[in-house]
Amino acid sequence: MPEFDAVVVGSGPNGLTGALELAESGRRVLLLEAAPTFGGGLRSSAELTLPGFTHDVCATVIATALASPALRDRLPGLGVRPVHPEIPAAHPLDDGPAVLIHRSAERTAAELGRDGAAYLATVGATARAGFPLVDTLLAPLGMPKAPLALVRYGLAGALPATTAAKTLFRGPRARAALAGMAAHSMLDLRSPISAGYGVMLAAMAHLVGWPVVEGGSQVMADAMVARLRELGGEAVAGHRVTALKELPEAETVLLNVTPRQFAEMADLPEAYARRMRRYRYGPGVFKVDWALDGPVPWRDPAVGAAGTVHLGGTLEEIAASERAAVRGRVCDRPYVLLVQPPDPSRAPEGKRTLWAYCHVPNGYDGDMTDAIEAQIERFAPGFRDLVLARHVMGPAALESHDANYVGGDIGGGAADLFQFVSRPVPSLQPWRTPIEGVYLCSSSTPPGAGVHGMGGLMAARCALRRAGVRSSLRM
Repeated sequence: MPEFDAVVVGSGPNGLTGALELAESGRRVLLLEAAPTFGGGLRSSAELTLPGFTHDVCATVIATALASPALRDRLPGLGVRPVHPEIPAAHPLDDGPAVLIHRSAERTAAELGRDGAAYLATVGATARAGFPLVDTLLAPLGMPKAPLALVRYGLAGALPATTAAKTLFRGPRARAALAGMAAHSMLDLRSPISAGYGVMLAAMAHLVGWPVVEGGSQVMADAMVARLRELGGEAVAGHRVTALKELPEAETVLLNVTPRQFAEMADLPEAYARRMRRYRYGPGVFKVDWALDGPVPWRDPAVGAAGTVHLGGTLEEIAASERAAVRGRVCDRPYVLLVQPPDPSRAPEGKRTLWAYCHVPNGYDGDMTDAIEAQIERFAPGFRDLVLARHVMGPAALESHDANYVGGDIGGGAADLFQFVSRPVPSLQPWRTPIEGVYLCSSSTPPGAGVHGMGGLMAARCALRRAGVRSSLRM
């Protein structure tokens, strides 16, 4: 008799969630992680800059975890404490006060003036639809829980962000704010569905906030591993799997890997293998972490209360930056996504941690440090004077940190319309593979990128249904 019922390869959010789902349903689970520490995109480090500073290497903001049906009910029992900034997000501008995305949609709309009503009718309505709409979007192949809300969301969400911004809003402030949200998608903002990413992310700021994990994202990963062990599972770090034949015998295998790794690990039918090899990866990321001597000196002091800051100015400027990355170029003034964690435990008293990244062509080998810091200086003059130390990770370093970040793509593959509906292949059960009992569960499967665990949940449920076992968690 096999020692384990299931083996999970990779301990990112999806692998961890899949392992817990299987273990909570009575399966004996072995979790294998190639890196020395568990977590994948949830790892933190106290060694990037200076002693006493804790930095999240990738994921920091856990809005999707608090909204996800895979994690929102699990996290409280794990002892994971979210720390909320006073303001979820801010978008500084050159010629006036920053756009502030408050927890209240109404307060946010009030600051948008004549565009406030349109904001409430789109982002506000999405937030009011609540978890039923979120569940529908994060489990896109199931029965819609909120069909009318889904239709309303889709009317704007299916559009390119540039089109939606110009159609919905008359002023540059609201247009810029939507562009900053939509650029999280790493798409050309003239692409269909790019508006949908922006509307949903903004709505989550109102629905659940944009918090960070107290003590660092690693705390969340470690808590999930501890829970797996409590359930009788085994977790082994520093164990790299290069081929399926290396795994112990088990009825179920969940692979938190992207199509490229899967094609290298398994002997696949040729047609499926071609799809894996042709899977497209999106732009990469160039990331900088800083240890600072104090808070960022934002020109608009209100930005200091925001956890996440979008730097890039106008809709037109952000759209140009994102289009360049998709087309294999970089901009002198890139769109920069910045996080200033509202968690004092991450730095010595009076000091701060900060990170930011910009999007670059996949596999880019240049240095964007000066361009990123210039964008911060643009809205926070004197920022460089506070830098005690910095740590830089380009696409190659990010892929070395996590093999799923192919060419620096932290999203598990291009998130355009085609791959949104065929991720990684067109199928009603895209987590299943042609190999019996083997399932993919990475962000290269629906619903895509984010700390939501849904790829792991859906893959585990496919496996449990196949085995005739009832899942532990209902949606």
